[in-house]
Amino acid sequence: MRVSYQELYDALLRVLSATGMDAERAALCARIVADTTRDGIYSHGLHMFPRLIKMMRSGVVDTTSRPVRTAGFGALERWDGRCGVGALNAHACMEAAIGLARTHGIGCVALANTNHWMRGGTYGWQAADAGVVGICWTNTLPNLPPWGADEPRIGNNPLVVAVPRPASGAHVVLDMAMSQFSYGALASYRRRQELLPVVGGFDRNGELTRDPAAIEQSRRPLPIGFWKGSGLAIVLDAIAALLANGRATHEIPVHPEQETGLSQVFMAIEADSAAGAGNAGRIADAVVEHLGARYPGERTLETRQRNLAKGIPVETSDWEWLTRL
Repeated sequence: MRVSYQELYDALLRVLSATGMDAERAALCARIVADTTRDGIYSHGLHMFPRLIKMMRSGVVDTTSRPVRTAGFGALERWDGRCGVGALNAHACMEAAIGLARTHGIGCVALANTNHWMRGGTYGWQAADAGVVGICWTNTLPNLPPWGADEPRIGNNPLVVAVPRPASGAHVVLDMAMSQFSYGALASYRRRQELLPVVGGFDRNGELTRDPAAIEQSRRPLPIGFWKGSGLAIVLDAIAALLANGRATHEIPVHPEQETGLSQVFMAIEADSAAGAGNAGRIADAVVEHLGARYPGERTLETRQRNLAKGIPVETSDWEWLTRL
């Protein structure tokens, strides 16, 4: 079924307003989840919302706490998320990084003690809309085997890189996990009863497979680029824990509904200061125009426009659950 953006936002807001959040924060959280679903990232929008509500009800996510700045070193700051709503903590820290970039040309905020940030690309779009280059990443619970191993010991640690194109708003936004397919994407393919377009992991017999259910059961997704993605996941985890003075992946609870205490990094670079006034957008435009192929973020914009015009597709069971709640 399809619902309008306003219907989805209003339903989310009604639920969040009953959780103890103040009105402003409930509205922002509802917008983040609605925007994610509108943009076609269904696995990290409405599909993930029940998990967020369960974690709020269990007390893993504190709906009333706000992130606080605990230390500053020039263009680098350290914040404590205080087990608050992950999406709101992430939004606040990217906003702080943007503010630091306005002053120093570059800003970096490292966040400890936070929760799942929902769609990582949200904060890339946030940075690009502000006219800055945005880079951010998070560690996760251990859900990805290091290359050459069988057991999940590292996280699929999503990485986001955004380059602004102010004239058109068609920003270049790369949002990718360190696994070939995120667990959310695997679940989406499984629900649609579709095979993956390429092999995405191993089954329980150690055979490469395109079957998303088999990969979920074995908990052995492929890292991107095999050993390269595995190595990148490890260094992202180490840098986030180091800068935030927070937990590394091996210290994070392994059950998804207990996944808390994450470490994240948010960076912003003042694009016009680096490239000269107006040049940053022109450079990004020239790169995109000479590709002859899709650029990161292009499909998101197409999906956004289509869903705003025709309504946002939601699974009937998800919508019925939300409206009952």
